[in-house]
Amino acid sequence: MLEIFEQVFDHAAFTGRSGTFFGYEGLGCIYWHMVSKLLLAVQEVFYGAVRAGEPEEILQELARRYYDVRAGLGQNKTPREYGAVPTEPYSHTPAHAGARQPGLTGQVKEDIIARWGELGISVDDGALSFSGALLRREEFLQSEETFRYVDVSGSERHIALPPGTLAFTFCQVPVIYHLGENAHMVLTRAGASERIDGLRLDPETSASIFGRMGRITRLDATVRPQC
Repeated sequence: MLEIFEQVFDHAAFTGRSGTFFGYEGLGCIYWHMVSKLLLAVQEVFYGAVRAGEPEEILQELARRYYDVRAGLGQNKTPREYGAVPTEPYSHTPAHAGARQPGLTGQVKEDIIARWGELGISVDDGALSFSGALLRREEFLQSEETFRYVDVSGSERHIALPPGTLAFTFCQVPVIYHLGENAHMVLTRAGASERIDGLRLDPETSASIFGRMGRITRLDATVRPQC
């Protein structure tokens, strides 16, 4: 039976990363990298549904499914469940033991991409656009906080954030999301503000942000999460 097995599967020629088949790379093993791949795939389906104008109940269900997948990643596990420090980039967790094979795998890259996707950042034909559709309302502030960041000149800045906002930087430009029904943006340029309907910038303005030219000092966007 062993000889037949080897003839059929040629186990010794397995082309894994190490050239051998580790005991914790088989059935019953959670492969975190594959979970991250699935996460990105569900995210692509979600935004495809947004572009197609699918009904809100479809978007809400896809968002719920997305976060079901996301809950399977290590950073959402307790140390006891994970068998190690949850934020360590381990590749595998076998059924009979804790996390194994530590190392910076593609999972780390994909999780970063997934987070940018959750924040709704996309670039199409040189134009930068935003969407808070996949964010969860629980991520928005419940009380006033101070957001600190470093601007394009290298100076440390801070912004007082009211409840119901979420802030991050993109190319060192602070982006503040506000909860609301009507999607629009307010650009701040050297003290002057400009309102833009929708959440898409023109290519010229986008290029100034990509180039860290300092022309846009702040961007406020009103978004409507689906979950």
